[in-house]
Amino acid sequence: SRCVVTGASRGIGKAIAEAFAKCGADVLITYVSNKAKADETVAEMEKYGVNAYSFRCDAGDEEDTKRLADYIKEVFGSIDVLVNNAGAIGEEAPITQITSDEWDRIMRVDVKGVFLATKYLIPLFDKERTGKIINISSVWGLYGASCEVAYSATKGAVNSFTKALAKELAPSGIQVNAVACGAIDTEMNGHLSDDDKASLAEEIPAGRFGSPQEVAKLVKSLSGMNSYLTGQIITLDGGWI
Repeated sequence: SRCVVTGASRGIGKAIAEAFAKCGADVLITYVSNKAKADETVAEMEKYGVNAYSFRCDAGDEEDTKRLADYIKEVFGSIDVLVNNAGAIGEEAPITQITSDEWDRIMRVDVKGVFLATKYLIPLFDKERTGKIINISSVWGLYGASCEVAYSATKGAVNSFTKALAKELAPSGIQVNAVACGAIDTEMNGHLSDDDKASLAEEIPAGRFGSPQEVAKLVKSLSGMNSYLTGQIITLDGGWI
């Protein structure tokens, strides 16, 4: 199979890309600034004997996304799986301190980016097989987080996008689901002190953060599910929320 994972030079995206490669899938990842990390991810995937590629694409840029679609058509012809993982996080701040520029930045990447990748890559799905679109979301898109209004709003949008698109694409044999992540041990949480991490882990019934590999395993399993599973927001949070 052929899989595209956006924003996969590190963290959850990298783990997802490697999980697909490990199972023999050819994978193309996108990155926006860290070419060295993207090259590392490609090298890791190639160890499994698959075809692996990276492509620089600013998720919120339409021309970049059109070029991405052209490149995918060139190297893969068609695709079977699209994982929309590319995303930005906002600063933790009260809503009165969020600037319009900050709001626009996070909306551009987290919402418009998912729209653009989906719009331009849907025509590349293999017509002979069922396609899978899996969006990486957050529990805050379902429940909201104080002082993270912008981020919560983008993930709420991704969840609604997932449900609506699933209905639209079901007749075409393409399934659309999302994984709403809880606290995952990535660089995104790197700003937390050890004490903050420990107290947060205590709030989680599982008693710990999730790992990127656990997200990847769930995404990989969703890509192999039957076609009746669609439009679902699956929460992976250790029983936290």
